[in-house]
Amino acid sequence: LFIIFHGKTEVNMAISKEAIKKALKKQTLKTSDKERTRAAELTLRESIYPLVLVTLLFFLWGFSYGLLDTLNKHFQNTLGISKSRSSGLQAAYFGAYPLASLGHANWILRHYGYKAVFIWGLCLYGVGALLAWPCILHRSFGGFCAAIFVIGNGLGSLETAANPYITVCGPPRFAEIRINLSQAFNGVGTVVAPVLGSYVFFNKTGDDPQALKNVQWVYLAIGCFTFALAVVFYFSPIPEITDADMAFQAEETHASTDVLPFRKQYRLFHAAFAQFCYTGAQVAIATYFINYVTETRLGTRSAAGAKFLAGAQGAFSTGRFAGVLLMKYIRPRWVFLVYLTACIIFIAPSITQRGNTGMSMLYMTLFFESIIFPTIVALGMRGLGKYTKRGSGWVIAGVSGGACVPALLGRVADVHDTALAMVVPLMFFVAAWSYALCVNFVPAYRDIVDSVQTAEIGIVHPDLGGDEEKANDSVLEKGDVQEKE
Repeated sequence: LFIIFHGKTEVNMAISKEAIKKALKKQTLKTSDKERTRAAELTLRESIYPLVLVTLLFFLWGFSYGLLDTLNKHFQNTLGISKSRSSGLQAAYFGAYPLASLGHANWILRHYGYKAVFIWGLCLYGVGALLAWPCILHRSFGGFCAAIFVIGNGLGSLETAANPYITVCGPPRFAEIRINLSQAFNGVGTVVAPVLGSYVFFNKTGDDPQALKNVQWVYLAIGCFTFALAVVFYFSPIPEITDADMAFQAEETHASTDVLPFRKQYRLFHAAFAQFCYTGAQVAIATYFINYVTETRLGTRSAAGAKFLAGAQGAFSTGRFAGVLLMKYIRPRWVFLVYLTACIIFIAPSITQRGNTGMSMLYMTLFFESIIFPTIVALGMRGLGKYTKRGSGWVIAGVSGGACVPALLGRVADVHDTALAMVVPLMFFVAAWSYALCVNFVPAYRDIVDSVQTAEIGIVHPDLGGDEEKANDSVLEKGDVQEKE
């Protein structure tokens, strides 16, 4: 037993030393798109590490987004600005997305790869967080909007790479489940931020200007953490996904549409339109949720409204986990249609109802909003093959709806009230609904989406023709033989 234990210890030490050497050797951030890396054929077990690492990013931008919604109402109170002007935060944040997804981030993605974009996005996020610190300290709304614009560029870069990476990294038939599960942790971040805002920042100071100064330390911590995470990504051996990998996956699933020129990828552009409408509606509701509660529920202060927002974001996160469970047994496109239809059904009564009834309608709306964004990403990119990287930029550019719709809702709320202004997200939900109908009832959309449901990539190992467990056992056995040799 001592000999066996001692021998295994030596082997483990040797493996550890080798791993350290590999980690410290010169890293490369550029991979040829013409070469296949087998990243698109990863099994469930092989994809766990890169998925966990990338899921950390989802939590980061969920936290940033949730904190922004909390700050919106407090900027109105402490700086005396109107609802429509306070939407400048969302305009700066989401307006940066197309600049990243169709501009610098997409260029880096196509010329270098996913890992380079992850690092680039984290660095921009860190710079923006550090810039926010002095702006909050001096109560400069314009300066803070500029810092948020830099943060939006960073998060737009991360989303441009992370969303398609999650959908591709692993068996294609589970793409919708993977991205919704990762996005569920984004929802956790949106819950934590309002809780932090209501219980830590604004609990005692309320709407006092001193409350905003408390936020500066969070942005300082975020800046330091994101720079540290960028270093982790630099040294992490996550698999790179190339155009050749994507073309192979599309051909193997019989869902390839890349034989058509990019300008004729109509399904992609419809998905981007739906993303614009849906994201605009989602962001508008979350942005003015606290306003809605304080206006329609008598005696409710902003701090209490932030707590109710945290509860609503909790419903949002719960909806994502529930959606993931449903997608295991029901086709994702059907779950998508039901959830988006429910959003329309529940947002409509919030226009006329008041008090707890109206607020509960918004709670239900947020619950059913949960899976829509990631599912549009997964369905919209289905079958793009070599156009996947370019296509992801268009779908993520749809997030810019979050820069436009809140301003429209804010304008209506200034003229009338926030409850009546909920007619704005209702109209945009209906527009996004057109994509859900097409995916389920138009064969040109539906057939491509359904073709991956029988795909064996990542389920049946390419070398063994067996299932994933046998494949992984074989890999382990090969490793044991090599260690013995």
